[in-house]
Amino acid sequence: LREMMSYADGCIHSSKKDCLVNIGGFLATNDKEIFEGTRNMVVVYEGLHTYGGMAGRDMEALARGLREGTEYEYLKYRVNQVRYLGELLMKANVPIVKPVGGHAVFLNALEFLPHLEREQWIAQTLAGAIYENSAVRSMERGAVSKGRDKETGENIFPPLELVRLTIPRRVYTNTHMEYTANSIINLYEKRDTIPGLKMVYEPQYLRFFQSKFEQVPL
Repeated sequence: LREMMSYADGCIHSSKKDCLVNIGGFLATNDKEIFEGTRNMVVVYEGLHTYGGMAGRDMEALARGLREGTEYEYLKYRVNQVRYLGELLMKANVPIVKPVGGHAVFLNALEFLPHLEREQWIAQTLAGAIYENSAVRSMERGAVSKGRDKETGENIFPPLELVRLTIPRRVYTNTHMEYTANSIINLYEKRDTIPGLKMVYEPQYLRFFQSKFEQVPL
């Protein structure tokens, strides 16, 4: 791990991912000038640089999570659980991004819902359909997330429309993975009946958090 990190000059880390904590993050750099500049900004916007707006208990949990998050047995369990979900979906020919990664399975929404137009927010449609049918909460990573062109104001439709199934750590068992997979497989078998969406409310910033949609009849 030390060797891997030695090849970078810095990193930004959201500790809510694999540091096993519910809040916090950090920026690390080996550039003294950048370090001094960012430390000054922390004092202005977050609090003294020794805690950066984080509670002491959260910093202690983060320190512990950094250690546990690099343990082989934990990583083995983590990667294998995500892989298990991916393999269940692949066996049923559900279109996903391959190879499966270490924290999430990504559904290929364009291949999942080929009957929909790009303007019908395909990934958002799939994420909504999954929740409606199984109460499994996923995340759209497509045109809604991409936003609009800053100059023209037109929607940007990226090459990929993905739905992210991110697996929380130390929470779910393989039975939960099987429920998730079976729910998505059942949805895939009736995919032609899933209607698209139209956006009826769009906030000024970060629309993938707050936009509202309505179904478009088939």
